[in-house]
Amino acid sequence: MALIAFNKPYGVLCQFSAEPTGPARPTLADHIAMPGVYPAGRLDLDSEGLLLLTDDGRLQARIADPRFKAAKTYLVQVEGEPDEAALTALQRGVRLKDGMTLPAGARRIDPPDLWPRVPPVRFRKSVPDCWIEVTLREGRNRQVRRMTAAVGHPTLRLVRWAIGDWTLDGLAPGEWKQIG
Repeated sequence: MALIAFNKPYGVLCQFSAEPTGPARPTLADHIAMPGVYPAGRLDLDSEGLLLLTDDGRLQARIADPRFKAAKTYLVQVEGEPDEAALTALQRGVRLKDGMTLPAGARRIDPPDLWPRVPPVRFRKSVPDCWIEVTLREGRNRQVRRMTAAVGHPTLRLVRWAIGDWTLDGLAPGEWKQIG
């Protein structure tokens, strides 16, 4: 069994094959040269961070399936400065178009020591931003982005830092290592 931790850079598709139509974009094949592994879950094109890949279908399902409740921790740069009411709303669950989210961990954090994003996040002098840490146990499409927007603080940068006990620690963007 192979288990790989990969630090997915911004703009990389979470698949090994290119899209047949549309602009050419980098894929996992541009970074990972290990046949037979597949992502356990996804990260959007405009999200960065930890992606686990495995050749074990049961492990893949256990990591990706929300029924198994693997905690996923994200470092999120948001527009504005969320107050306690916004953080409490995230912690209790937010109503989205597809229903209420489960309660999440949410707290303000100091700006993390991350690599520069390419391209950089748009800086606006008149609009402050800050960082929050969000931990989910479900995995809806673009969930963190939709939750922060629902409480009035759109996401500017999203980095998945951890899945369960696995973290990005020591992995630069585009790097991977075998962890199992």
